[in-house]
Parts: sequence; structure tokens; C-alpha cells
Amino acid sequence: MVFARLGADTARPQCLKSAIASIDGLLMHPAAAPRASDESLDPKAMREPLPNAWYCVGRTASVAGEKMRAVALNGEQVVLGRGRDGALFALRDRCPHRGMALSKGKFDGDTLMCPFHGWRFSTDGRCRDVPTLSSHDASDFSRIAVQRFPIRESAGFLWVNPHLGPSDPAAVPEVPELGFTPAGSLVVELEVEASFDLTTLSLVDPGHVAFVHDSWWFRPSKELREKVKTFQPVPHGFVMTSHATTKSSPVYRLLGGVPEVEIEFRLPGVRLERIAAGEKRVANYTFATPLSANRTMLTNALYWSMPALNLLKPLARPLMRQFLTQDQQVLQHAQAGLDRKPTMVLLGQGDLPSQWYFRLKREVLEAAREGRPFENPLTRQELRWRS
Repeated sequence: MVFARLGADTARPQCLKSAIASIDGLLMHPAAAPRASDESLDPKAMREPLPNAWYCVGRTASVAGEKMRAVALNGEQVVLGRGRDGALFALRDRCPHRGMALSKGKFDGDTLMCPFHGWRFSTDGRCRDVPTLSSHDASDFSRIAVQRFPIRESAGFLWVNPHLGPSDPAAVPEVPELGFTPAGSLVVELEVEASFDLTTLSLVDPGHVAFVHDSWWFRPSKELREKVKTFQPVPHGFVMTSHATTKSSPVYRLLGGVPEVEIEFRLPGVRLERIAAGEKRVANYTFATPLSANRTMLTNALYWSMPALNLLKPLARPLMRQFLTQDQQVLQHAQAGLDRKPTMVLLGQGDLPSQWYFRLKREVLEAAREGRPFENPLTRQELRWRS
């Protein structure tokens, strides 16, 4: 296994097998290659987003009052809203009568009305009225229902799980939480014309930062330096353990002192950066959401505990959008390359987190197929790379 012999493999540059991984029928590293027990694991499943997981589908405020919101989630069209009782709902955005999008109709806080023929559905998805039926029509509409999906809210966002089958809640990666009361926040969303896997890999890839995000305000020093970080497994992911960082970045200098930084990745596509300096807190969260086969939403949310930082929001918003746009553009060009030749060569310790993503994903699928608990296959590692 690559993690057990990390030192030996990385000491031999000629050994490309220490970092070759695969998606969509690519050349596989031995550690990622299917074992004998993997024969019944559908290879297609490894090329798609995890079916049983929570995905960010927008901000909580987007469904305030009697407002509905239509979203795409992994090829499914979903309508979101909040009932008069305050409970959230997520329904398939399709009237079973003629296929009309329910999000195009009206919502009165209790029922959604299809704009085509006036069929009404309660927020649990059940049909409550078919106004076009006559008093002599014996049709029973009480058994008609629209598919309902689990929905939660956390850290100011809505989260939907598109899985339709039975599942053990303990097997599903946790929804991100904030951990402190923010004095302010800033959210930027960008749609990326790239696959969910490729987009998610950018959340764990430390090597691209020096080349894609080469901005004066983010990287004042252009010199590549060797980084040494310790990573350890956490439920459904891994974390770069808390460490003191330098104050060279203008962002960190705003906090004063020497900030402690912890960066966690967890499935399905969540990056959580937590920064603490004394009592001051900043969190930089990034979420990947699959819209369709080659369309992914990247959501970046910045939270802070210091009210004075609210004055910087007009400046911070364009900088955050510039940062995310840099990822968007490079991912779209990379996707075009993978469309022509769907092969990745992951090389060196800086690419090990990308391999870990595929190992975690495979373990989730295997555990679900075998009906057993998820077991994180990763071990504590010290990684070195230049950035």
C-alpha cells in the first residue's frame, strides 16, 4: 500500500507507480486498483458523485418567506422552500401529471400549485387537490406523490441528500458546521464547466496554488518553498493538523498574532479552513456541488468573528471572486484536456491528497455495497511538497 511505504516510494523518483491514479478508465496506481473483492463494484460509480451524501444547494436566505427556489443536483431538478411552519422541504421539481416544473407555480406556505392544471401538493409531496376533476370522477389522487428528498440547514446553507434508497445515517458524511457565531460573512458562487471529481480535486491539491493563485494580495512572495505538513484521518476525510502559520499574507495580518490554521477535507466535496488567533476566528469554507455530468457549482463562504472586518466586505468580495474565477478557468481548460484523453498522472507527495480522495470514495462505495460500516483507509502521514 502506498501509505505504508511512503518513504520508500517517494525516495525513488523513477518510480512513477507511487503516484499514478485513475478516473474514468484511467491507468490505476496499485493502491487504487480494484482488488479481487471489487469485481462487483460498478466502475461507473467511481466516476460519479457519491449518491448518498449531503450537497450544498444554496443559502438559507434563498427560501425565506414563501419563496421557492429551483436547483439542479447531479442531473436531478429539485424545488426548495420553507413551509409556514418553518420546516424546509425539497421535492422533485416535476408535476407527475404532465411534467411541469412545480417551481414555476405558486406556493402559499402550505401547498405548491402546478401552473399547468392547478394540481396541488403539500410540502411532504402528497397530492392534495386536482381541481379539474368533476364530482362524478372516481379517480383517487390521494396516492399520487412527488419524490421528497432529505434537506438540512447548517452554516447558513441548505443541504440536500439526493439518495433515494435506505441508508444508515452514520454512513453519511456530516454536514459542515461553523463552530462560532459570525459577526459577518461573504459568499461567492461560480459555476464551473468541469466534472465533480476534477473540481473536488482542486480542494485538496496544494501544488496549484503557486501557479493558479499568483496574486499580490494572496502570495506576496513568488518564491517556491518546501512545505512540511502532517495529515491525519478524520471521519470521511482527512485534516492538515493545526499549525502556526506565518504572517506574510495580508489576510493573516488582519488577525494579528500568529494564527493557528487547520484545514479539513471531507467527502463528498467539502474543504473547511479554520483560522484562530487568540479569541478571533475566521473560517473559509468551500463546497463543490454536482449540477450535471460536467457542471459543478463552487461555493466559497468566508466567516469572521470580528465586527470591524465588515468594513472590508466591499474590498473582499471582488478579491474572493477573482480567486474563485482563477480556479474556474483552469479547471475548465483541464476538463477539455481530460475530455480528449481521460488520464491523470498523480506524482509525488503533493498529489497524495488527490489519491486519498479516490481511496475514500472507493471505501464509501465498497462499505455500502457490502453492508458494513465505513472504515477510513488512511493513516497519519507527514507530506512534503514545494509551493
